[in-house]
Amino acid sequence: MTSSSRITRAGFLLLLLAILPNTAAWALQVTGLKNPAGFIVDPTTGNYFISNENGGPSERDNNGFITKLDENGKIVKLKFIEGGTAGVTLHAPKGMAILDKTLFVSDINKVRRFDLATGRSLGEVDLSAFNVDFLTGLAADGAGLLYIADTGADTILKVDTRGGSKPTVFVKDTALAGPHGLAVNPATGTLVAVSWNEGRILEIARDGSVKVLFANSFFNARFGNLAGVDFDAFGNIYVSDFSQGKVIRIDPDFRIQTIAEFLITPAGLSIDRKNHLILIPYLSGNAAEMNGLGRERKR
Repeated sequence: MTSSSRITRAGFLLLLLAILPNTAAWALQVTGLKNPAGFIVDPTTGNYFISNENGGPSERDNNGFITKLDENGKIVKLKFIEGGTAGVTLHAPKGMAILDKTLFVSDINKVRRFDLATGRSLGEVDLSAFNVDFLTGLAADGAGLLYIADTGADTILKVDTRGGSKPTVFVKDTALAGPHGLAVNPATGTLVAVSWNEGRILEIARDGSVKVLFANSFFNARFGNLAGVDFDAFGNIYVSDFSQGKVIRIDPDFRIQTIAEFLITPAGLSIDRKNHLILIPYLSGNAAEMNGLGRERKR
């Protein structure tokens, strides 16, 4: 076992013990990946998808790919969708979102669309009206709305995929400080974003106004480069800190707890709410993990 593998497993041992120490936990590691940046579940089929940059985050080399796992976490096809194959263009895929039977993938300055069942290319979201800089996180609200984070432009775009409308600027604000991961609160429909540049956790109201939930202070650099964010079924927020190698949980009362540390570049995490699993890719570790979060104790 390599040293990086030891660090990853040690970090998640802390996670499994810290969350609910009196309940059984489940864990699975996916190896053989290439710079995995995103990891999500299809809530309808239970299949999982991992985006692999397979190189630098800005390299237009058309060798990025999407890995498909079955509902048990077993690899169905390592390169289910592959740049340079079957007419697919895919350079350095990062954020992913699922709406109906379509997989949306952010790829540097494009959002590409693929058939969820076959992996066939369905074209792109038309972002030609915007000066797109560097796209990262995606989030869907389950009702047709897709949110797109442009880290380089301090912008979040919004598109109604069912209404046939064109994308619009949902919010453009320097307070976003490089928005990276995005998640929609399943209980309220409110969008939450995490900041790569300044380590902020932000809430964006339906009118686009930005509220800073947590931020570093002059005396306390609690957060580094934040990469991913999602909610579990109980209203807890989970955030991956890429540069500080940790995962943070924030409960509905806004209490913060570091539940895993000493991780190797945790990237765009997400939560499988049905099975109460946390899904984390390790960008430079070429691996990803699915870990059980136990069950919430009654208060």
